[in-house]
Amino acid sequence: MSKYDLLVIGSGPGGYVAAIRASQLGMKVGVVEKAELGGICLNWGCIPTKALLKSANVYEYIKHAKEYGITIGEAKADMRDMVKRSRDVAAGMSKGVQFLFKKNKIEQIAGFGKLKKGGKVEVTDATGKKTDYEAKHIIVATGGRSRELPSMKIDGKKIIGYREAMVLDEQPKKLLVVGSGAIGVEFAYFYNTIGTEVTIVEFMPRIVPVEDEEVSKQLEKSFKKSGMTIHTNSEVTKVDTSGKGCVATVKTPTGEIKIEADVVLSAAGVVTNLEGIGLEEVGVKTDKGKILVDDYYKTNVEGVYAIGDVVRGPALAHVASAEGIICVEKIAGQHPHPLNYNNIPGCTYCSPEIASVGYTEEAAKKAGYEVKVGKFPFTASGKAKAAGASDGFVKVIFDAKYGEWLGAHMIGANVTEMIAEVVTARNLETTGHEIIKSVHPHPTMSEAIMEAAAAAYGEVIHL
Repeated sequence: MSKYDLLVIGSGPGGYVAAIRASQLGMKVGVVEKAELGGICLNWGCIPTKALLKSANVYEYIKHAKEYGITIGEAKADMRDMVKRSRDVAAGMSKGVQFLFKKNKIEQIAGFGKLKKGGKVEVTDATGKKTDYEAKHIIVATGGRSRELPSMKIDGKKIIGYREAMVLDEQPKKLLVVGSGAIGVEFAYFYNTIGTEVTIVEFMPRIVPVEDEEVSKQLEKSFKKSGMTIHTNSEVTKVDTSGKGCVATVKTPTGEIKIEADVVLSAAGVVTNLEGIGLEEVGVKTDKGKILVDDYYKTNVEGVYAIGDVVRGPALAHVASAEGIICVEKIAGQHPHPLNYNNIPGCTYCSPEIASVGYTEEAAKKAGYEVKVGKFPFTASGKAKAAGASDGFVKVIFDAKYGEWLGAHMIGANVTEMIAEVVTARNLETTGHEIIKSVHPHPTMSEAIMEAAAAAYGEVIHL
């Protein structure tokens, strides 16, 4: 039987990062993966969706070329070519993980991994052959998949999840998106931009409901301006797929309506992949579909750990990676700090983009803080105006008493590239005054952060 210091079940951004860090720390590492290296993020999530969104972005630029003083012929969106580019990008990234495994002497074990007692993992390969592997430490990093709503079972053709939405053979004329979290609004933007008639149905009172209320309002305004139909406080109660397309019955605040679509995209979140991996057999405790762990991702069973979507916390790639590093550093006898879950950036890559970290204004007030709030609109930004991208704003929230930076919420072009400044500043316990006095380059979108901080303290120059 092959023996390892560490076995990781799953090679997504939690699993493969944990494996590489463990190898750097001198461990003999094996990774069990039943599909492509890199997991959902690299193959069916973060990376290929961004490739599709870039195609939509380029198409949008071409359609508006005249506004930039450029005359060109009529542009045509080719769904198959966009999908091919996206798949090529994903394949290239997966090969990159293969290279990193080779470089770090990590052994890839192809198959489905299941925990067994005594520090063992049983791996079933594609032919059904079962092989046992042994390790001092085992990390479960099996990730998640599309949540299925009882009212609309995913059939992969008319009612689809995010995987199918990435590889459709034909562009639908009409698309109904159910759920307006990051997955929902990103696909809504992509399909709307290339010419599909898009309707969004959201159960909560506003779209992107986890974001600051002002961000939600701005995105709804931008999406409606681009031609989308949005129903909030609404629920799809059933979908009839017996005809050529789909007919969804939607309960809205003003009564029941029918929405026709070629395809319905279920984007109502993710559920964890915990089935059949041996948790019950070895006695690993779970609660509400999540594995229970301590601050360093150790389960109640000695030698078994869990990271990523399968544990409590935001189901985000960068969170899984951070958890993986902390977990293996603790295993190696180092002294990592526990992850600060209140300083995790969230990014949504529709257009305009959304980026946020920390408390929303409402959450800060509910937590008992007296707040100072500053907001700087991109309509007042020279760089945004020059780029033809003046939708959106930067909003910052400070504790009025001690100056602690409680949160930041941005919506606009390229704001996902700007949020790291706030994450780093909050980590260093930076105050608003220190941001105001840190010279930001002009003209850039990022100086809106400095201006928003100045607005919070009554010192803003360009408003």
